[in-house]
Amino acid sequence: MESNAKNKTLIIGASTNPERYAYKAAEQLLAHKHDIYLLGNRPGELFGREIINSQQMYPDVDTVSLYLSGKNQGSYYDYILSLQPRRVIFNPGTENPELQSMLQKASIDAQEACTLVLLATGQF
Repeated sequence: MESNAKNKTLIIGASTNPERYAYKAAEQLLAHKHDIYLLGNRPGELFGREIINSQQMYPDVDTVSLYLSGKNQGSYYDYILSLQPRRVIFNPGTENPELQSMLQKASIDAQEACTLVLLATGQF
């Protein structure tokens, strides 16, 4: 089955460590035929996709899935807003009322949820 271009997800906080939830989310997104972009602190490769460590512009991001704690998100505010995603998922431990408020003012859906649970329950 082909991946669905409208379902491109940017994972911020991507990791090559299989114990990390960002790794598991990348694996499950691909298993569910969603295409992904990966942004992490260290460049690398995950499931044949490059992990970049710079804030590149993508014209087709539907969802941003955050795996950075709130205190580490400040330098990403403008970047996330500039991508104009349909939604941003604040995975457990990444909740950030300041960014959530900014997103809502920009008419971007801010969800406190778990990407893995949403995928497993067909709600992604």
